[in-house]
Amino acid sequence: MSNALPPLPSEPRPGLYRHYKGNPYRVHGLARHSETLEVLVVYEALYGAGGTWVRPAAMFVESVETAAGRVPRFARVGD
Repeated sequence: MSNALPPLPSEPRPGLYRHYKGNPYRVHGLARHSETLEVLVVYEALYGAGGTWVRPAAMFVESVETAAGRVPRFARVGD
């Protein structure tokens, strides 16, 4: 029996991102949930009170419907 974990996805990469509603964030990296092994994005809000957050990677990289059409929930804007 192998205890090897599957590799983490290549996206999102660490760097600066903009949420589709306009706020800036910095992705620090990826982590796994200790019970479910779900891949989570560890990121920091770069506005207001800030704070460190986690969100399922699948949700972080998905597109959302807006009045302008489908757009990425978070778009990479730099390193």
